[in-house]
Amino acid sequence: MSESPGKVLMLVENHFPGDVRVKSEADILTAAGYFVTVIALRGKSETSISKVVDNIHVYAVPKVTLFTKTRKENASGLQHVWMRAVAFIGYAWEYLYFTTACFVMSLYVAVKHGFDVIHAHNPPDTLFLVAAVYKLAGKKFVFDHHDLSPELYQSRYQADKGIVTIVLGLLEKASLKLADITIATNDSYRAIQIERGKVKPENVFVVRNGPNLKRVNYRTPSERLRRMNKTILCYVGALNPQDGVDYLLRSLRDLVCKLNRTDFYCVIMGSGDSLEDLRKLARELDLDGYVELPGYVSEEDLMSNLSAADICVDPDPSSPLNDVSTWIKIMEYMAMGKPIVTYDLKETHWSAQDAALYVKPNNEEEFAQAIVKLMDDPELRAKMGEFGRQRVERELKWEIVGQNLVRAYKALLG
Repeated sequence: MSESPGKVLMLVENHFPGDVRVKSEADILTAAGYFVTVIALRGKSETSISKVVDNIHVYAVPKVTLFTKTRKENASGLQHVWMRAVAFIGYAWEYLYFTTACFVMSLYVAVKHGFDVIHAHNPPDTLFLVAAVYKLAGKKFVFDHHDLSPELYQSRYQADKGIVTIVLGLLEKASLKLADITIATNDSYRAIQIERGKVKPENVFVVRNGPNLKRVNYRTPSERLRRMNKTILCYVGALNPQDGVDYLLRSLRDLVCKLNRTDFYCVIMGSGDSLEDLRKLARELDLDGYVELPGYVSEEDLMSNLSAADICVDPDPSSPLNDVSTWIKIMEYMAMGKPIVTYDLKETHWSAQDAALYVKPNNEEEFAQAIVKLMDDPELRAKMGEFGRQRVERELKWEIVGQNLVRAYKALLG
């Protein structure tokens, strides 16, 4: 057996293998011969602190939530200030806790397995503190830039730049400065790392969010949905304030009340801080019978529902974060051969191209009109779906884009 090219310790404040991107990265490194260990959050149903998933050793720490950190619509000025203060305290506590837990657990991993590289997936951007200790011992540090934390804060809380964004920006710069190499999800993030973080261009590697076709593939369509004899709409993804699912619900209300369409049914699959708020909003908008929000669904049910879908939707609104981010759900829709309705954002347009109808950002009624256009044109739906599937096969599937991660590690470790 050939010697491993290196041992990697990944840190991710999410569940594993639930985080699709992290699982894909761990898989491709394992396939390339690297020994991968992951420190992640423990799932609600998990009792053990350790497990092995596809030859990846996983150590899970309990999740601790200090406050509920969703924003309130139509909040007064004082309420906004209080909400942001609570969010800042909540996130600071959680990030400090997880960073400390990662350091403590890393000591155990260092003794039991050893590692050559700490690979931190943000947020939080405080994980560089763990890497800094091991850099003194000659270990390498990879910063995997999933989200722009200052822009994430602004987008989630509709906040202007201020002390919080300054602090988040400093943490981001520290992470980028300490890293031996950085990972960007697209060229927009790469440019920000180079310009804002002063990272040398040769040290930035773009690893896009490509769908793994071994996981994302056509299944037997949901018989329950097909029996409805309606146009089936599907959303898959996070349900947090910055994700725009409230925009989608209001668009569906326009679909019913302004465009007089009742021949549709929308399945919104995913979980997040806004799930209960969105369920409440759906009731307030009188969308019973037109939409369901089941929360987390199994992978089999998710693929079955997507297979039954006629149209997939991405309501991410224009915001400092969303304008330059790449969404895995867009590529998963394309991999399933589904036409997409989405707001016209830079990186979304680059990814989907002719697989989507693009709407003026944040215009909910136009979003509804675009859905109607696809509802009434099955030939256009088929054409767009085929384009998306072919684009994924040729350029965007994980088997292709993930190779840049292997190249990055070869550059890092020789």
